[in-house]
Amino acid sequence: MAIFINFILFQIGWFACVLGGVHGQPWAGTVVALAIVALHLARAANPAAEFKLVLVVALIGGAWDSALVALGWIVYPSGTLITNTAPHWIVAMWMLFATTLNISLRWLKHRGFLAILLGAVAGPFAYYAGEMLGALQFTDWLTAIAAQGIGWGMLLPLLVMLSNRYDGIATARRLRVVNV
Repeated sequence: MAIFINFILFQIGWFACVLGGVHGQPWAGTVVALAIVALHLARAANPAAEFKLVLVVALIGGAWDSALVALGWIVYPSGTLITNTAPHWIVAMWMLFATTLNISLRWLKHRGFLAILLGAVAGPFAYYAGEMLGALQFTDWLTAIAAQGIGWGMLLPLLVMLSNRYDGIATARRLRVVNV
């Protein structure tokens, strides 16, 4: 059940961020995403470990998206606080994504090839969906999609490795096994 709830909350946060960006209300999506992240941290067995993961993923993801913006391959219509960087709602979305790594994407742990493959396919697809909804624009579609595929193919395995190091959820599973 936790996997299902985690997946649904991620989807709610994703749509809130994207649609907030589309409709010129980027802070609405950011607030929803941060509320979901706060709920996730409050429920974690080791909130400090999960918070470290969320923070590291936000930094990596924010840097990645900011590089694509600085290269001129992606343009976001709203939510940019600093020129040539990713908007705040994208950084919030990366934080939201971090909440899936130790729950609904846990199955990727120790499956490096699948993480590469999933990242290379699902990452660009998510950005394409965002573009279709109007949350972003690829200035050079082929270059941006190729960069997303290569980037996400490298980033997802890295993030999965980091989730092994900063796993504030596994502690709860070990405690349940011991207490049963």
